[in-house]
Amino acid sequence: MNTAQTGEQEAGGQASKISRNRTVSTKLSEIEMAEAERMATTRGQWLSEWVRDVIVRELRDEAEEKIAMHAFTELVGLELLVMNALQPLVSGQKMSAEQFRKLVEQIHATKHTKARELLARRGQEEE
Repeated sequence: MNTAQTGEQEAGGQASKISRNRTVSTKLSEIEMAEAERMATTRGQWLSEWVRDVIVRELRDEAEEKIAMHAFTELVGLELLVMNALQPLVSGQKMSAEQFRKLVEQIHATKHTKARELLARRGQEEE
């Protein structure tokens, strides 16, 4: 398998040498095996290459999903901060440093839950 398929390159664009000395095995039904072989053949790969690509892609997707969730959570926190800090200001009230500190603490404590609620609500709306 070439580096374009694996995405494994060093900073200078040279292919990196990775020692692959660990084995993963599983059992498939006849139908699953035929489908896997068909997918590998369709992509011009040996079955083992295709299986490795599927595993690596899944691992990378999960890591990217965690990063995306973290970024989304931080955006929710910023939105909460802007909405809750601007509301009193636009109505002519002042916010003390202590009030702002408490607001930030509250947002830190709730932004994860709010982000999950927003995603759950979005999932329900799409169904």
